[in-house]
This record gives sequence, structure tokens and C-alpha cells, in this order.
Amino acid sequence: MSRAADTGAGRLSGAGADSAVAAPARPAGEVALRIAVPVLMLALAVLAWHLFVTLSQVPRYILPSPADVAVSLWTDWAILWPALLVTLRITFLALLLALVGGTALAIVLVRSRWIELALFPFAVILQVTPVIAVAPLLLIYTDTQTTLLTCSFLVAFFPILANMVAGLKSVDHNLLDLFDLHGASRWQTLAYLQVPAALPYFMAGLRIGGGLALIASVVAEFAAGSAGQGAGLAFRLLESGYRLNMPRLFAALILLTGTGVAIFGLTSLVSWLALRRWHESAVRRDR
Repeated sequence: MSRAADTGAGRLSGAGADSAVAAPARPAGEVALRIAVPVLMLALAVLAWHLFVTLSQVPRYILPSPADVAVSLWTDWAILWPALLVTLRITFLALLLALVGGTALAIVLVRSRWIELALFPFAVILQVTPVIAVAPLLLIYTDTQTTLLTCSFLVAFFPILANMVAGLKSVDHNLLDLFDLHGASRWQTLAYLQVPAALPYFMAGLRIGGGLALIASVVAEFAAGSAGQGAGLAFRLLESGYRLNMPRLFAALILLTGTGVAIFGLTSLVSWLALRRWHESAVRRDR
């Protein structure tokens, strides 16, 4: 890139830094309120659950009380914890592969119109095909763990790919013309303009893909019928249901729900840290 292009890029980055508005700090009372309200509503929901079971005298094999579920979490932890680790390993490995593969393929598709026309339909076909229909087919050719990982990857892959492609294509054409005017190469334009502009779209795909990876790993385990010591929480759900062990079933369900909430919170935190200083979606308005 020529010196003029470096100067132009420096002016652009300097202008962006000068125009960035720092997010005003939230008042302590507002932060406490944003935490207290959801916690209070959750506590009221648990209390209503407990009162309904107690007053109606519902048998625990139909609907356990919160106390029964808490006891099951403690007593069955040696069974639930290894299953949770299996589900977490499949979910996060699939999400990592989807991030790398979706981002790389998005860059390839944007760089070549002909490759996009050739490959994007296959990505759409993989996305719209139900994972519960793919799992039995994959079991013919691979082992159970590979099947679960592949199904989880396929579901998480497309949202990241689609959002990244949309982000790379959403760059202001005037900025593209400016980079061309200063003699920037295609890869310099990609690295210094298109990828930063696509970051909000990528973060949206990350939040969606994280939740879908967990859902797909559970659904794929249902379809694959995995069992035994290396099975995840989905098998423990089915096993508890067959044995009418409702406290353990609810305990496994709570672990899955907590995992999903944790993944959403983690991906939201990553998105906020990446966008909080410059993008409108993360900058708080000062009213």
C-alpha cells in the first residue's frame, strides 16, 4: 500500500477514534435494579412452583418440588456431572468449528462471486435439513460422538456463515471506493475495512450459534440413541423419564437450561466487549 494510502487509512482511523463516543456509566441503582428484578421474578416462580406442588399434593413422580430437585442435584451429581461435561465438550467444540469454518467460508464466498453461487446452496440445504433426520444416517458411517459433533456443527454453522456474509457485504461503497483510490489491495481492504465492519454481524451470529449448538447436541443425542458412560445429559433425561425419576429429570433439565443461559451470557459479554466503544448497538444513549 502506498504512503498516501497509509495516510488515508490513518486519517480514517483517527476520525473514527475522534468521533467515537464513550458509553456513559450506568448508575449503580440502575445496575442493581437490572439484577434484582430478574432474580426476584425467578424466586417468585420457584415459590409458586413449591406452593402448587405442596398445596395440591402432587406426587413427586409426576411433578417434584423444588426441594426434591435440589436434593437430586446433590445426590445424583456423580451421575449428572460427567454427562454435563460430555454435552459441554460437544457444544463448545462444535461452536468453535462453526466459528472457524463459517468465518473462513464467508470470506471465500465474498471474495468470489462464482464460488458463492456454487457453494451457498449447499450450505442452505444443510441448514434446512432437520438434524434429527441426519443423525441416523451419520451413525452408519461414523461413531456416536462424531455424529453428535457433526450435527451440532451443522446447526451452528449456518447462522455464523449467513451473518458474516451479510456483514462483509454491508460495507459502505464510498469507503470501498476510498480504499481503492488509495491503492489498497483486496486483502488490505478485507482486513482493515470489511472485517471490522462485519464484526457486529459476526457477534450476532455467535450469540445465535451458541444456543443452537447446545440445542443440536441434545437433539442429535436423542436421535442417535447414545447411552452408557460416555452419554450426555440428553440420555440422562430419557433414562430418568423411563424410570419415572422426575427429580433427576428436572435436575438434568435445570443443568441444560443453566448451560444455555451461561452460553448466552458469555457470548453477549464477548459481543459487548468487542462493540462497546464504537458500535451503536452496544453504546448506551445518554438521556
